[in-house]
Amino acid sequence: MDYPGNLFVVAAPSGAGKSSLVKALLELDSLVHPSISHTTRAPRGQEKHGREYFFASESEFDAMVEGNAFVEWALVHGNRYGTSKKAIEERIAQGSDVILEIDFQGALQIKKAFANAVLVFILPPSWDELRSRLERRGEDSPEVIERRLKNAAVEMEQVHKFDFVIINELFERALFDLKAVVHAQRLKYAAQRRARADTFESLNIT
Repeated sequence: MDYPGNLFVVAAPSGAGKSSLVKALLELDSLVHPSISHTTRAPRGQEKHGREYFFASESEFDAMVEGNAFVEWALVHGNRYGTSKKAIEERIAQGSDVILEIDFQGALQIKKAFANAVLVFILPPSWDELRSRLERRGEDSPEVIERRLKNAAVEMEQVHKFDFVIINELFERALFDLKAVVHAQRLKYAAQRRARADTFESLNIT
């Protein structure tokens, strides 16, 4: 189905800066709205239920899986994450642009459900920098960091399946690139035709 709103899906290995970039974009562009995923992991820091994630128990998550409520769900670093299809459909059907942070498996599943979804992959500038960022976060043990790095190697092998690739070496430049992707998508013929139907009609463009 061709929805009036755009769906942007951002994936990256842990530590590449995905969450920071998406957060900065949301602060700059009021027309982009976050998609809030469900997860079985515990809240971190100042995270709140219904803001960063919907935090669900294992049994609650099981019930949603059985009810086919998720357009995708995956096990990531020992926790499950899922995206409600209904929540996304409602927003883009109203003409809103929605952005979703997700792992690469979920991104590819989203593309199957929403053919017009725009997939963006964030890469770190180097392995050393990725390790350094994970260590500086101070959230994970050395064992968890090693597991995240091992997972990152698998995740980055999928980058060729994405529409856009942004290398987060300098944050400001990466943010500019992400804004450019969003803006360019809005200027595509189909998107402009949907968003500015009155203009096309007045110009007798059918």
